[in-house]
Amino acid sequence: MNSPTATRLVRHLACATVLAAVLSACGSGAGADGDAQDADPASVTGTLRVLTPSFGTSTAGKNALQQVIDTFHQTYPKVKVEADNTTFDTLGQKISTSLAAGQGYDVYVTGIGWIPPFASKGLYTDLSTFGFTKSTLSKDFNSALYDAVQYDGKIYGVPLIAGPKIVAYRKSMFEAAGLDPDKPPTNWAELRADAKKLVERDASGKLQRAGFDFWAGPGGLPQDYTAFAGSVGGAQYSAAGKPTFNDAKSVKAIGFMSDLINKDKVTDYGLVSSDSTALVLKGKAAMGFVGGYLDCSEKTGVGQDVCDDLGFFNITETRPAMYTGGQVASVGARSKLKAAAYTFVKVLSSQESETAMAKLNFAVPARNGATAEDPAGAFALKNLQHAAFQGGSTGYLETRNNFGPVIDEIVLGKKKAQEALDELAATEK
Repeated sequence: MNSPTATRLVRHLACATVLAAVLSACGSGAGADGDAQDADPASVTGTLRVLTPSFGTSTAGKNALQQVIDTFHQTYPKVKVEADNTTFDTLGQKISTSLAAGQGYDVYVTGIGWIPPFASKGLYTDLSTFGFTKSTLSKDFNSALYDAVQYDGKIYGVPLIAGPKIVAYRKSMFEAAGLDPDKPPTNWAELRADAKKLVERDASGKLQRAGFDFWAGPGGLPQDYTAFAGSVGGAQYSAAGKPTFNDAKSVKAIGFMSDLINKDKVTDYGLVSSDSTALVLKGKAAMGFVGGYLDCSEKTGVGQDVCDDLGFFNITETRPAMYTGGQVASVGARSKLKAAAYTFVKVLSSQESETAMAKLNFAVPARNGATAEDPAGAFALKNLQHAAFQGGSTGYLETRNNFGPVIDEIVLGKKKAQEALDELAATEK
């Protein structure tokens, strides 16, 4: 989780070779896990290094992070917290650089799909060390996120937020086009037909309003692909971690997306607004992807009138699918403050902290019983059982670097879908 725009994709996982080498050196044989808890947390000293992309640099983000630190200090008052507030674009680079320098983090917040690549190299601590079991997971967190925090039968992460990219439509535009505003598309054929009725171009062919918006610039289509592939029962990887993104279902999904852009011309390739706001929210698209949190206020958000005009639906063909990213928190395997690190993770995964992070990341809390006051969040929480995730293999992050450009080549007609996807799959074999 994971973020919904193309800028939140991990495009540059630099130092991959160095990362693999240093991680191999910090596997299970490099040292024992240490004590599961401190006898007297109030007397523990040291510096807890935390790597997180969850809070950003806004005032609201800084305040939310400080609240987590203040709460942690109620238990560990003498432990200094050194928070590296990074972005997903630089997260992989930060991890590899820190390990190469022999200074791994105590707490890692990473994305959906990141657990297998790093857990397989020994970066994380098995959370059963602290009594966090499958029973704990199922009791406290949304079931849609269970697989995302496990590898090889062990739990290496605590779910924080789910970051869906859901589909919204403008009811008023449906009605003006002669469509029923209470009946959004229920399959691909209906989506295509409605998008063709809703698109508006001038006499020269210049797009005035998209019929369907992918909310993705160049390189940013993998999330949308995940939803379309999921809607025909496809997934990027098998349960055994083998690539399946080159199977018939995936080829069909990318082909449909390409047809919407190139044949039906319901939008233009790579179209995004100057401020990265989803075009549906700006009235520049009648249907399209938006984030899982929507600020309806007049001062800081899109306004109540826009929120009232929105309806939501899942991409559906043989089944509903909703792309979902997200974020999970882990304890570093080489941490010398593991009990304190786990306490910090528990604070991060509290209802209060998850709610704050969700608003900052267009997401929803991962905890059971979470609610959302905004319409997008309410729809996302209600539909998390339809989540379609990226990832599922130990080589996922390297493949993810190339996935966006490969889909672009297909959409732009530079390569045939089967050929391009087969080539990408071969890099993981």
